[in-house]
Amino acid sequence: MTIKHTDLVHAGRQDLRQLGVHALPVDLSTTYPLPELGTGTASLDALVAGQQQADNPVYARLFNPTVDRWERSLAQAEDAEAAVAFSSGMAALTACILALRATGNHIVAVRPVYGTSDHLLSSGLLGNEISWVLPEEVGEAIRPDTALVMIETPANPTLKLVDIEAVVQQAGSLPVLVDSTFATPILQQPLRHGASMVLHSATKFLGGHGDVIAGVIACSEEIAQQLRQVRIATGALLHPWAAYLLHRSMPTLKLRVERAQAGAMALAERLAADPRVAAVHYPGLPGGIDHGAFSRQMNGPGSVLAFEVKGGFPVAEAVIGKVELMTPAVSLGSVDTLIQHPAALTHRVMEEDARTGCGIGPGLLRLSTGLEDADDLWNDLDQALNFALTTRQRAA
Repeated sequence: MTIKHTDLVHAGRQDLRQLGVHALPVDLSTTYPLPELGTGTASLDALVAGQQQADNPVYARLFNPTVDRWERSLAQAEDAEAAVAFSSGMAALTACILALRATGNHIVAVRPVYGTSDHLLSSGLLGNEISWVLPEEVGEAIRPDTALVMIETPANPTLKLVDIEAVVQQAGSLPVLVDSTFATPILQQPLRHGASMVLHSATKFLGGHGDVIAGVIACSEEIAQQLRQVRIATGALLHPWAAYLLHRSMPTLKLRVERAQAGAMALAERLAADPRVAAVHYPGLPGGIDHGAFSRQMNGPGSVLAFEVKGGFPVAEAVIGKVELMTPAVSLGSVDTLIQHPAALTHRVMEEDARTGCGIGPGLLRLSTGLEDADDLWNDLDQALNFALTTRQRAA
């Protein structure tokens, strides 16, 4: 399904006319007056049980109207019954693991995923066991105590695609969590392909301006109730100001994604033809990554790409240090272009064998295209590549 601009503009704003306001309100209250004790008790019981709302919010850790408004807008974008927002993407993933602990402590997952997600799953910090498998091995890895199957597609940082429907079929009745951060609801809606939960690091495209940290899970109301219970107990509710910024960014989400995607395609095509580059990882290239899955589940290739420079780490490091228009920094999905070295930064916390085993090598750079003109971005990257290779040749 292609999301309409109209839906993004109006999602989650249905009560504004009743409130008598046009701009989104921000509710910063930490506590709420109770007209009588019975209302407070009944509301507390409902919220602690995971209900979406109650007659009175009681306390901001239990419920916040600003957060609820953005959750409703994101749920509509993902065609989900509900969405549950958290203080970060990692808090959202943690809540998923904790919410399902009652059904088992074993998780089946496909690499690569975001480096800190990999670290959390592999460390057993939350009392879980992990089996890392190839996409076609998911079914064989399932055990009686398996509680969750997790994939990330497009994957961070190699842009590898995983066929959601194929994984869901192997998982059977088990819940499947899809990290769809790179795609956003504009390019991919995993619930329509049978997934149980969709994870977004809302810090990225959903926020879009590099000024908010957040995470969100889109899912059924049944799963949402479990997640809210964990969120209340752990205090991981998204701050209302962050929710306001996220909601304010929703109307421009499709515009930003499509504009940045056009720039990424232009850069990917030039990089693929460049003799200084060993490989380009981008679903939009002809004969590129997993085109079967791409055509079945995505509306476009997105604005994140990865490329491997010839000369390995010294050249990659020099490129990072020489770019002028692009920002050398972690994160992605902002209005400006970001470039970073996954092996040294976002995926450094992984075990080295695991990192190299899924294609995250010393010469790999990840680039998240912003809204700049593609020619300006290419000129910046071109001069950085020239500098890096010239410096290496002189050193040799």
